Amino acid sequence: MALADRALELVNIPSESGSELELTSYITSAVPLEQGFADGESVIFAKRSGKPLVLLAGHTDTVPAQANLPGRIEDGWVVGLGASDMKGGLAVMVELARWAAETELAYDLALLFFPREELGPAENPLPGVFEHTGLVDEAQLVVCLEPTDNTLQLGCLGNLNAQVVFEGRSAHSARPWLGVNAIGVALERLRPVLDAEPRDVEIQGLLFREVVSVTQLHAGIASNVIPARAEATINFRYAPDRSPESAVARIHELFPNAEITSNSPPAHVALRSPLVEQLRAAGSLDVEPKQAWTNVADFAARGLDAVNLGPGATRYAHAVDERVEIAELERTFATLQRFLVGSV
Repeated sequence: MALADRALELVNIPSESGSELELTSYITSAVPLEQGFADGESVIFAKRSGKPLVLLAGHTDTVPAQANLPGRIEDGWVVGLGASDMKGGLAVMVELARWAAETELAYDLALLFFPREELGPAENPLPGVFEHTGLVDEAQLVVCLEPTDNTLQLGCLGNLNAQVVFEGRSAHSARPWLGVNAIGVALERLRPVLDAEPRDVEIQGLLFREVVSVTQLHAGIASNVIPARAEATINFRYAPDRSPESAVARIHELFPNAEITSNSPPAHVALRSPLVEQLRAAGSLDVEPKQAWTNVADFAARGLDAVNLGPGATRYAHAVDERVEIAELERTFATLQRFLVGSV
């Protein structure tokens, strides 16, 4: 039950985005490996002996609480805020570090714990980590312990957001024919996005679905005024065969005056990496495409092979009844043990 107890302890330390320091302090006291980097927020622990380096990575923050603290162990699950995303993964990392401290490994091992993942690209601390340490760039494989239901998820979609403004002409709502309703203009112009079918892209046998969506629409200043302006948010989840520049070009094909507000690149599919194959074999893992954006893209942008593998159940991530199954914690732990000692 060591993994379950560790996961519950982590759950019971609140660490909503921006308030992770207590949890980071706890992790620092629990991990017996030498610190390779620390900046007061992110920390890397490492066991080095000159072998190829494997880096495990996990974020310390959670979404806001929904009356789901404190946590509990119930019917084979650890239940509570962040259990799936991703304190179950953090528990695996901490226990692997404690095991690795006393074990001869086939690889050097580093563990990166970082905050504010749930806040999006503007708050991403990883560029700062990369700027101040070269340790990350030595990794032959990066494993992000995001919730994946213990499937090996490769690549990830890019994530672009854009703002589009539609102009009309205001008028009294009793005489709408004297104006031009910006909402009507917006709906007409947005129709190609609203009706768009996914673009299926197969990469090394994995099927990614590229999608563009309208996620926000704002208009109007009063209930009796025909609005002269409407503003929409367009979200483009683009396949790994596109570059960030190609994604911008696609949005500008649809909306020439769109303002790109964020653009996080996709991650390449590292299926041909020998280490990825060894990891897959170590746990007899199913392989899937990552139909979302995760921090594997930050590592992939530096030319590193990075994958998602974690014990969390994706269906419970961010849910009020968030939980992780103890058997899945143990499966991830055992898979990474076998991989790190070369027992494949």
